[in-house]
Amino acid sequence: MENIKATRMEYLKLKKRLKTAKRGYKLLKEKRDGLMKKFMEIVRETKATRKEVEESLATASKQFAISTSTVMEKEVEELFMLPSAHVEVSSTRENIMSVWVPEFEYKIEGDFKTYSDFTAPLGMETSLKKFWQAFEKMVKLAGIEHAARLLSFEIEKTRRRVNALEYIIIPEIEIKMKYISSKLDEQERAEKIIRLKIKEMMEEAA
Repeated sequence: MENIKATRMEYLKLKKRLKTAKRGYKLLKEKRDGLMKKFMEIVRETKATRKEVEESLATASKQFAISTSTVMEKEVEELFMLPSAHVEVSSTRENIMSVWVPEFEYKIEGDFKTYSDFTAPLGMETSLKKFWQAFEKMVKLAGIEHAARLLSFEIEKTRRRVNALEYIIIPEIEIKMKYISSKLDEQERAEKIIRLKIKEMMEEAA
């Protein structure tokens, strides 16, 4: 505490800092709680979407395996040698409590069919349609999983700042204010004693 100036001006400066720190602490706590609420919503949405994706892919894969079970692997590869569909994925951003999270969008040009219905195994088109349906959910899943990751980073950063204010910065300011207050009280008592002695001396001299 040796480096602290025990003056009223320093006390008022610390008082102002304390008020700002407490206000910042309150705002950051509200932000942290808001981020946590949004994070949990996204986590629940992620779990539900992932389950849908896994079920869709499992169904499509099973259907594809059944439809191609009687066809040689090389023949299946030849059916998909010339892709006729093109996918473009773009993204926009949404601001969630100062965190910019992505929203992915996609555009498909062309058709997934690269083969003739006469040469394709029975049931293949059904399985491919299911894969395309799963693709839409996969794009959505990628976006919300990345959003959850970004929010988790911001939650951790905000949590550290809240803890720093609560356990380090605010207590340190309060300790300094208490120290200055006690020093000012000592100075006031000392000045009072000096004034009384001066008064006594003046009375004796009179």
